[in-house]
Formats: sequence, structure tokens, C-alpha cells
Amino acid sequence: MVAAAAWLLLWAVACAQREQDFYDFKAVNIRGKLVSLEKYRGSVSLVVNVASECGFTDQHYRALQQLQRDLGPHHFNVLAFPCNQFGQQEPDSNKEIESFARRTYSVSFPMFSKIAVTGTGAHPAFKYLAQTSGKEPTWNFWKYLVAPDGKVVGAWDPTVSVEEVRPQITALVRKLILRKREDL
Repeated sequence: MVAAAAWLLLWAVACAQREQDFYDFKAVNIRGKLVSLEKYRGSVSLVVNVASECGFTDQHYRALQQLQRDLGPHHFNVLAFPCNQFGQQEPDSNKEIESFARRTYSVSFPMFSKIAVTGTGAHPAFKYLAQTSGKEPTWNFWKYLVAPDGKVVGAWDPTVSVEEVRPQITALVRKLILRKREDL
């Protein structure tokens, strides 16, 4: 009887623990401040590993900023993570990266400090993205769509344009807005 009660208690505790999701992680923003990604919970996020000197840079930065302008920041955010792992195409400091993105593309979405997105030194948030989507970044501008609950619902390589992904993002944002209206 005692063993059954102990097993039942362990089972209840295990069930009560929430499964880990993207918003459980922390990251350092581009200005050096530790940020809990929890602050984005309840919104749709498009998480992207960016680079300033890539052939995809211009097309992606312009489209990402347009997406942020159209859908953000209350229900949606692009979360940009500079990375220098692919072709050494993000060699500058965080300050220079931010200056480039803001000056060249008028970027208004959140940017984070340069990180590794793949391999043993990968940031834990990107390890989570790769593990749960089954798709690890192989180049710059991989895009991961994260639902308001922190679950990954899509992942695309840089050959898939932001415009091609936009309908899925818009549908998630629309669903979020409708759900919030129902809660009023």
C-alpha cells in the first residue's frame, strides 16, 4: 500500500511538471543584458540566425523588418541571433552588428548577442529548436516559428523566403488575436 501511494505521488509530481519550451531559456541581448525569453511567451516568434555579410542578408533583413512592422510587437516578434559559424559572415562585434542592422535596415525587432547555433557550443535555445524541429541550422538565416506556448511549429532553411513562410505566421497571429478576443 505504501509503495502504491509513493508511486502515485511520484506520478502526480511528474505530471505536474511542465515540459520545457523555447520561452524557458535566457539569452544575452545585443547590448549585453541577460533576457528571459519568457517575456515573449504569449506571442508568436520567428527565431532567426542572422549574418551581415551573407548573400541572403539583404533579402532576409528587409523581409524580416517588414514582417515585424506589419505584425509586431504585441502579437509577434522576430528574434534575431547573429552567428558567425557559417562562412565567417558575421565577423563584427555586437555593437557593429546592431549598428549595421539598425542603420541599413531600420531593424526594430529584438536582437541578441552573437552565438553559436550548432555543434557542442550551440546556445541551449538553438539546441532546443534543432532538437524539437528535427532541423539543425546548416547556414545563415534559418527560421524557426515558435507558437505562443513556446512550441516549435515550423522550421525553414534560408532558401525558403520570409514571404513563403508569412502565411503560416499570419495564421498563427490571427488565431492568437481571436483567442485573446474570446477571453475578453
